[in-house]
Amino acid sequence: MTQTAEQAAPARPRPTFAQFTAVRRYQPTLSFSPDGSEIAYSVNTSGQYNLWRQSSAGGYPRQLTLSADQAVRQVAWSPDGQTLLFTADNRGDEFTKVYTLLITGGQPLDVATQDQVQYEIPGAAWSPDGRAVAYAGNDREPTDQDVIIQILATSETTRPLTGDGIYAPVAWSPDGSKLLAMQVYSNTNFDVYLIDVAAATARLLTEHEGEIKQIPVGWAADGLGFYLVSDRDREFTGLAFYQLDGDVQEWVETPEWDVEDAVISADGRWLVWAVNEDGYSRVKARNLTTMETADVTLPDGVLGGMALAPAGGKLALLWSQSVAPAEIFVVDLITGKVNQITESFLGGIDSADLTKPTLTHYPTFDGKQIPALLYRPADAAGKMPVILSIHGGPEAQERPSYAYSGLYQYLASRGIAVLAPNIRGSTGYGKTYQALIHRDWGGDELKDLEAAAQYLRSLDWVDPDRIGVFGGSFGGFATLSCVSRLPDYWAAAVDVVGPSNLVTLTRSVPPTWRRMMAAWVGDPETEADFLMERSPITYVEHIKAPLFVIQGANDPRVVKAESDQIVDKLRARGVEVRYDVYDDEGHGFTKRENELKAWGDTAAFFEEHLLGSAG
Repeated sequence: MTQTAEQAAPARPRPTFAQFTAVRRYQPTLSFSPDGSEIAYSVNTSGQYNLWRQSSAGGYPRQLTLSADQAVRQVAWSPDGQTLLFTADNRGDEFTKVYTLLITGGQPLDVATQDQVQYEIPGAAWSPDGRAVAYAGNDREPTDQDVIIQILATSETTRPLTGDGIYAPVAWSPDGSKLLAMQVYSNTNFDVYLIDVAAATARLLTEHEGEIKQIPVGWAADGLGFYLVSDRDREFTGLAFYQLDGDVQEWVETPEWDVEDAVISADGRWLVWAVNEDGYSRVKARNLTTMETADVTLPDGVLGGMALAPAGGKLALLWSQSVAPAEIFVVDLITGKVNQITESFLGGIDSADLTKPTLTHYPTFDGKQIPALLYRPADAAGKMPVILSIHGGPEAQERPSYAYSGLYQYLASRGIAVLAPNIRGSTGYGKTYQALIHRDWGGDELKDLEAAAQYLRSLDWVDPDRIGVFGGSFGGFATLSCVSRLPDYWAAAVDVVGPSNLVTLTRSVPPTWRRMMAAWVGDPETEADFLMERSPITYVEHIKAPLFVIQGANDPRVVKAESDQIVDKLRARGVEVRYDVYDDEGHGFTKRENELKAWGDTAAFFEEHLLGSAG
């Protein structure tokens, strides 16, 4: 008998976890050289987030920093093209420092490097003449963040915007005489200030009552006004223009979804914005000379960051898909040509073989329909296990990206489905929906999660005895709430850097967060009973599902004691709990080896408890 070629071909081996996670990851920061010929970014190719530069046409990149412990978080290219300004922290501690570095590499020079301080820079940090940089820091008072302007040649600094609050610079005016800045009260409340650089004074432009987002974007070419993202008198954020003459704000774009980001080129010629439509990013570009507007054609995905070349009509985007990790795309806005200049998917997996999520909705206790992404393996037979994955934030959004470096895709390849809901408090569905989480952690959103479990149990392809729950940060808190307050639904759980005690959480967050946390979650000094009633630690005796806890020792947001206390109580009860602490990480992972181990161990834990095996 003669075999056909198809019969003779060996079956392809099942991809390993390492293949799914063989991806490069980027920090959400991009900066063009002045002529648009190169892009600077931070990527973990070396195992840590280091600074790289690459031709905007593609080709081989050049690594500029080489650190095992410092993660580059932000970058801004100087107007003369010779220097990069960047921030970096150490071992995940989020005490970011500011440095300059020649584009040829070498030793970074200190700009603002005081210990135990958080500094940050905007994308437009450099003054137009390149003599000064603007940044923010809480070096004067730990609970407050000032706007700081520094003359690089002399290190002389001024603080034109300071006080009891969190302030940050955004963009210099074209002539360098003014600086836009914002004050951050909460995730849903911002103000815009106009700084007179020579006088070192600031004027509030957006005085308001209630909670309104007003986030400056950048200046018009004539310096007479600027663009901003705002939800003033709207449910969703739109794009507006603020005319300084008369202090008039006029709408430019008002979609019935959020404008999630916007940028304007330094020459004032190009305006680009992205709209979050049901989790997918849709990008539009407008030539402000001709006023022609065009859609930027990209594969279905999610924007991670974008930048415009100062001149020349080039747009760079950090773009992720559900079946492919984040890549840098460069768009020629004149021709519309799109070029992917990085290749970060290194595991030899065909994206066509991966599982695309479907958008579904399920009912919750008060009649709302909760949107959720469902990753259901196409080739699995019979009833299968499912993991309920809860995003962090909580004011964030589960979106169709290559989540957790491919963890969802690996689980789907093993016959484990994932349901990732956007419970109340999530962004992307209007400010009313987002605000439902305020001062209600462990309240109605937990009912949404119970409704998710009940929804999964109602599906004829789900095994109700094999439902797991997983989440990080707020998602970790919600995971602990699920297993302690809804203990009968879960076969296994993984909590990553999740708080267990809202009283100790609100007392231990970074100083600049404390006034916001009191209003957002609760005041630990006056509302301790309320916070304890909402804390998983209060219900620890009800936990019975096998639990895996992952924590960074240097986490400044959810300190290690948050995980210690619940693990200690569980072990005292004899409950199965695995506890992994990463001594060189903070709130999440900056080192590639740590990230891959954590997600690999998470996958194996769920395989063991939901499939009865570890592979």
